[in-house]
Amino acid sequence: MFTKQNLLATLAGALTMFILGYLIWGIALVDFYAGHTITDIMKEVPDFGMLVVSHIIGSFALSTIYSKWAGGNFGAGSGFSFGIWIGIFAGISYSLLWYATSTMMDLTGHLTDAIVNLVFFALIGAVIGFTYKATAPKAASN
Repeated sequence: MFTKQNLLATLAGALTMFILGYLIWGIALVDFYAGHTITDIMKEVPDFGMLVVSHIIGSFALSTIYSKWAGGNFGAGSGFSFGIWIGIFAGISYSLLWYATSTMMDLTGHLTDAIVNLVFFALIGAVIGFTYKATAPKAASN
């Protein structure tokens, strides 16, 4: 669980989560979400320390699960596929859950968020898979 591969994939995934999350939700789609928000629950200034901790924990969980899921077939492609499944679970199902149980955003906002999360987790999975492959022990040649 605390292998070099897993820890490096965790760091790469967490860094990607932080940067990609900022680019997507903090810059690219901020106006879109503002236009589809019903009840604004966001903090004016996020707690960046807790955000980093969250990304490290989430990336560690994803990296650990990926290491078992991939069955040794590591790479960006298998990581992307893994991320799609995580995006379906965490992005689509939870966006629909939030729509069904809250007044945060309208349906368009939640459906868009579902798709954005699907892409986000697919890219995180690809980074984790790539890192696993790049840091895999080299086979000894005879």
